[in-house]
Formats: sequence, structure tokens, C-alpha cells
Amino acid sequence: MAQAYAENLSDEAVLASLGYRQEFRRAFTPLEVFGIAFSIIGLLPSMASVLASAVSNGGAVSMVWGWAFATCFILCIGMSLGELASSAPTSGGLYYLTYRLSSPRTRNILCWIVGYASTIGTITGLASVNWGCAVQITAAASISSEQQFVPTDSQVYGIYAALVVSQAIICSLGTKVLARLQTLYVFCNVLLCIVVIIALPVATPAELKNSPSYVFGSFTNVSGWPDEFAFILGLLAPLWTISGYDASIHISEEASNAATAVPWGMISAIAIAGLLGWAINVSLAFCMGSDLTNILDSPVGQPMAQIFLNSFGKTWTLVIWSCVVLVQYMMSSSALLAASRQSFAFARDGALPLSGLLYRFNKYTGTPVNTVWFDALLALLVGLLSLSGTAAVTAVFSIAVTAQYVAFMTPITARFVFENNFKPGPFSLGVLSVPIAVIAVIFMIVMVIVLCFPSTPQLQAADMNYTSVVLGGVMALAMIWYYFPVYGGVHWFQGPVPNTKANHGRSIQDAEITDVKTSRQDSAVPDFELGEK
Repeated sequence: MAQAYAENLSDEAVLASLGYRQEFRRAFTPLEVFGIAFSIIGLLPSMASVLASAVSNGGAVSMVWGWAFATCFILCIGMSLGELASSAPTSGGLYYLTYRLSSPRTRNILCWIVGYASTIGTITGLASVNWGCAVQITAAASISSEQQFVPTDSQVYGIYAALVVSQAIICSLGTKVLARLQTLYVFCNVLLCIVVIIALPVATPAELKNSPSYVFGSFTNVSGWPDEFAFILGLLAPLWTISGYDASIHISEEASNAATAVPWGMISAIAIAGLLGWAINVSLAFCMGSDLTNILDSPVGQPMAQIFLNSFGKTWTLVIWSCVVLVQYMMSSSALLAASRQSFAFARDGALPLSGLLYRFNKYTGTPVNTVWFDALLALLVGLLSLSGTAAVTAVFSIAVTAQYVAFMTPITARFVFENNFKPGPFSLGVLSVPIAVIAVIFMIVMVIVLCFPSTPQLQAADMNYTSVVLGGVMALAMIWYYFPVYGGVHWFQGPVPNTKANHGRSIQDAEITDVKTSRQDSAVPDFELGEK
């Protein structure tokens, strides 16, 4: 108890040094900080949602080696973000640090861009995860009806809407309940992965099993793009699967020992997901047979579901697939939780429309229920794009990655490009900071460009990639809002706004923020009772 009290005391002092008072209850343990990042990654259900991308752009090689290749770069991104998060453990860490590390001339506009990119990324991430879950549910219905059931887009959207609304109800609960759920989500996620890794090779008929040379050396490209470019396009699968790990940053103000727990939670989630995901891909590649067209064009509508059906048969496929859907649902709930905290932080600084309404705590749960339902409503609106066809769905999945990468690379770059007084927290990469950051930023720039390409060079309207159009359009609206005459953000937005008594009404620039190490020793504890809003 004494140790927990000391950690909370220290966390509150650190947050106060960043300009914010403690408003959340710090109910997330380090394991649960890891848990929210890992549960949003989702792994097996996430892989099911985007497996078609890897299968059509390289087959087994893309699944196995593309996964390993991408994981190394994602780990670099996670380490660079972890170093930043350790320095300033706050829910709005990405845009907060962008403001703090940028030049006086650029900090307001860059902070605005990163805040909106992060908000868009978390909401489209939520939308894409729930759409994947809805498709998985219809796949189960198709399997149980012997492929007689063929869902319409409207039916899939109806399921999607029900998922989002039910998750909003869950995420309106108190912090302690939400924190405990993360442990359950991690247990279910890991157990499902292990069951599939072991059971799939055992159940697969001999005629469907592939040789090691096929698994580790067969490159099958049905996309129409040159093989080299197809391999890069296939990286959408691991990039989308191992994403959302920045959720640990967004719950920084609800975590104990946040300056250490947040970076290690992100990095551990990426590393474990990378290893388990590689094992799952190897297992799938050994057991999927060599007729990839049959898997991609399956009437089930889900490549992984078809692989399971071929190996387990109808009954056991439905049992295992039900578990996949359940874990995907858990993943979606965690995604909404993280998205709501990002929106709350941005509304706290007055940058979102209706910020006055969104920056409120529910007096019964002690959580920002308004931002939960705000994000749920936006996710419902984003889901309507799916009624336009497959290209729009693909765009939502791509935006979930590209918008987040814009939000990630900006503060990482600002740290080294602009003159600033950045001081690392307890987690530091030391001399490796620069090379790891350079690798991470270059990779993100390349992938943001690549993920705007269509899935095939034989272009028709239905095959277009609308990622750049949708993301560009939303960001254009954000910039119009910023530069709007008289009322635009350019006239009043001054970056993060401190709300402690000592710094009330001052900008972060004026608050003379100290580093985490110093704040643990010198900062005054805010004038409010521990654990209360």
C-alpha cells in the first residue's frame, strides 16, 4: 500500500510538472498498461482481418518474411515513441511533445496537425477493427449455413453499429473495471494464439500441408504489381495488425509509474506480438495448401476462416472462430477506450469542436463518458463509407496506419530537427536514440506513401485506393478550421493549456516544464486528494 501511494504521489508530481492536474484515478498497473496495447494489437483476429493483403502480395513469403521484416521496423518506432512517452507521460503525449519540441514558429500548427492526425488515426482504427469483427461474424454465419448466407453491405453495417454501441456502454464504466478487463483480454488473446499454433498443424489433412521450401521460399503474387512492390504492399498486414500500441500513451494519466510502465508496455506488446504473430503465420503457411485463389475467392468471405474450415471442419471451425470474434470484440473495446482518452486530452486543450462539452467527467464513473460516445458516433459515421464498396473499406484500414504514422513521426523528428531542451525520462535509448529514430521515420515515410497505392495496377473506380482522398479531406477540414477567419484556431490555439493552479491560464511554453527526473524530486504535489478527480 505504501509503495502504491508513493508511486501515485510521484506520478501526480510528474503530471503537475507537465502542467496538468490529476483527474483520472490511476488504476492501471504496469501489466495492464501492457495489456491495453497488446489487446488492441489483437494478433490472431487482427491477422484474420488483413490476411488477404499478405496472401495476394507474396503468399507464404509475404506472410512469414514480410511479418519478420516489418516487426523489426515497428519495434524501432515503438522504442522511439517510448523514449518520448517516458519524458512526458500524459494522455496527449504525441501532440504535447510536438508542441514542446518544435520551434516557436511552427509549434502551434504542428501540434494541431498531430493532434488531429492522432484523433483520426484512433477513430479509424476503431472503425476498421469493428468492421473486421462484423465481417468475421458474417463469415461464421456463412460457414454455419454451408455458404448459403451471403451478407449485404447493409447487414454488415448493422452488425458493425451494434458492436460500436455495445462497446461504448462498456467503455463508459469506471477506470478500475476497465483496467481489470485488460488482464482478461491478454489471457484470452494469448490462449487463442497458442491453441491455433498447436492445433492447426495437428488437424490439417496431409494433402493440404505445404513443405518447408514452400513456406519459407514460395512467392505467389496475384496482385498484378511487380514482385518487389507487391511484397511492400503486403506489409499492410503486419503494419495494421501491430498497431494501436500507442494506446499505452493515451492512458498515461491512469497508469501507476507511468514514465516507466508506458514505454515498456508498448515495447513489450510489440515484441511479443511480433514473435507470436510470426509463429501463427508459419503455422498458417504450412497448413493453407497451395491453391491461394481458392482461399482468396472463398464464398466464406474470410481467407483465415476458409483455412480453418479446410483443416478443422465445420463444427470445430465455428468453435474456434467464435473465440476469434470474441477476442476481436475485446480488441475493439480497448481501441475505443484509447481513442476516447486521446479525444479527451485534445478537448482539454480546447482544440476539438465542442471541447467544452467533451472535457467533462461523469460524476458516477469518474471517466470521460462524453468523449467515449463522441468517438463512437464518429466511428459510426466512418463506417458508412463501407457502403461505398471494398475500396472504401481498404481506405479506412490504411488510414488507421497512415494517420497514426503522421502523428508518430512528427514529434520524433521535431526532437532532433529543432533546437529544444528535451530531457529523457527513466526510459532512454542513449546513443542509439538517433539511429533508431532515423530508421523509424524513414520507414514510416515510405509506408505512408506506399499505402496510398491501389491494390492492383489495373485501375478501375472500384479498385482505387481512397486513403489519400479521405485522409487528405479530413486533414483539410482540420486546416480550414485552424485558419478560419476570426474563429479559427490560428487566432486562439496556443498548444497544450496547463490546468494546475500554479499554471492556470499560462501556456506550456511559459510553464517552464522540467524533466521527469527533476519533477520526481522538486515538483510540488497538486492541491487535491489522492485518487480523486
